[in-house]
Amino acid sequence: MFDRPGSGERAVLVRLAVGAAADDEALREFVELAGSAGAIPVAVITGSRRAPDPRLFVGEGKADEIRAAIEAEGAELVIFDHALSPSQERNLEKRLEARVLDRTGLILDIFAQRARSFEGKLQVELAQLRHLATRLVRGWTHLERQRGGIGLRGPGETQLETDRRLIGERITRLRQRLAHVDQQRSHGRKARARAEVPTVSLVGYTNAGKSTLFNRLTAAEVYAADQLFATLDPTLRRLPLDDGGAVVLADTVGFIADLPHELVAAFRATLQETTQARLLLHVIDAASLQREQCMAEVDAVLAQIGAADVPQIRVFNKIDLLPDVEPRVEADAEGRVQRVWLSARTGDGVDLLVAAVTDFFHQEAVRRHVQLGPGDARLRAALFRSARVLREETTQAGGWEMDVELPRREFDRLRKHDPDFSRVCADGAPRLPLAEGPP
Repeated sequence: MFDRPGSGERAVLVRLAVGAAADDEALREFVELAGSAGAIPVAVITGSRRAPDPRLFVGEGKADEIRAAIEAEGAELVIFDHALSPSQERNLEKRLEARVLDRTGLILDIFAQRARSFEGKLQVELAQLRHLATRLVRGWTHLERQRGGIGLRGPGETQLETDRRLIGERITRLRQRLAHVDQQRSHGRKARARAEVPTVSLVGYTNAGKSTLFNRLTAAEVYAADQLFATLDPTLRRLPLDDGGAVVLADTVGFIADLPHELVAAFRATLQETTQARLLLHVIDAASLQREQCMAEVDAVLAQIGAADVPQIRVFNKIDLLPDVEPRVEADAEGRVQRVWLSARTGDGVDLLVAAVTDFFHQEAVRRHVQLGPGDARLRAALFRSARVLREETTQAGGWEMDVELPRREFDRLRKHDPDFSRVCADGAPRLPLAEGPP
């Protein structure tokens, strides 16, 4: 019986074009992904098939080619750029006499290395255990032993059943801990909502430059490097806007093609920062040959987590790698910014992005003229707390005329719960010329 080796970094990489043409860019990304995990690629096996083989995923001849590469290069590990079924993984390990890892296992390993926060480590461990629970039927010899002993003989419990039970118990505990962390995050989101501080979330394909842009915008020191999944744990920072206001900017984990379902499920609590955001900045590697495909992958994950309807500004980053491309803003027919072209590394065009975010929240805000009587001091104070006062004049009757700007959500709340507010701006139309700033 084959004993599965426990370590080894020398890897043979395998990628087949299944029912499609060969994709050199996808192969390059796979090699980078393996390198990000710490593997040392010693051979790359490619090929094509109409459909995966049910038993080995690859055919008999390709399996022999992989085994020959293992023996020639002294490899201990074979990494497939595909999702393998548990039986395919088991059959390949027996046939190749080497450890086999599929794409899901590879990404999980990278996430395990990069997680730094308590929450991130819990999420990665949960994803790994969910993945492992489907793969306990292996070639390990120790899983065949039966627990027994004096007073314990009888039906007993196999080692495999013990492992399944222990994994199930651990998954339950991890879910309870993550539920507690999610509750804490929820309290933070509610506090920001009460303070009317909107959240803007950076999303995008891995290695598109999100963390570099985050550091440029907020002067943070989030780790950024030219590698896949350089950062994993989400970070929140305050971003001042051009009008004197501010938003909370969230840097989130990067997406990738065929993102494992275990990760999406485990990171759902973290990704709620994206679903609850008022605006998404979709960061795109403008120099990538596969940028349209990467954009589609990100949109697919956003739809999967319930963030497809959150407004987006697409940020085309890395224009310093493109010839004759200048920083610019592209807007739709109604003047709403749709795309910003910039370089987070050099800083060119970053000011255009800040202006676009400021303009977005200006367009989202509601402007009204209100007339307050001498007895409306309470409402006047409430408007100064929750609205931006653009202009104020006292009236001869001892009241006030004000032009205010406030978030749509706060405007709707006041109209619904404060009859005095509905009375003072019943017609909803500004009457005085709006000033450019506070008095």
